[in-house]
Amino acid sequence: MIRFTLRCEAEHEFDGWFRDGGDFDTQKKRGFVSCPVCNSGKVEKALMAPAVSTSRGKEKVALAVGEEQRRLMGQLREMAKKVRENADYVGDRFAEEARKIHFGETDPRGIYGEASVDDVKGLLDDGVDFMPLPEFPEDRN
Repeated sequence: MIRFTLRCEAEHEFDGWFRDGGDFDTQKKRGFVSCPVCNSGKVEKALMAPAVSTSRGKEKVALAVGEEQRRLMGQLREMAKKVRENADYVGDRFAEEARKIHFGETDPRGIYGEASVDDVKGLLDDGVDFMPLPEFPEDRN
């Protein structure tokens, strides 16, 4: 999965997760990419600051954010909180449970959990709808 910073014609910035660089282009052509603020379909990739790892490989350089980014981060935190409150945690069985729901083998319900890169690729290949749940530093405390 790759994350792009995207910008609509009204200058709203937001992130989008895609299988690879070509997946963004395909989804945009099919009309699947739109601004979550104004719903505009005129969306382009914005200039992104790279995530730079230290020599230890676990720490990343932090970037300063403006008021709009803080507001959007707050909305993401609230969305993640609501998902966790209203969905079933299935742990590392996420891919298995998501497929069961997708193929009608079990009743539809909200779930969240962990998935490996191979699991994510398989779910995408199977046409299963899902999204990465953002994890914030305070979630690890």
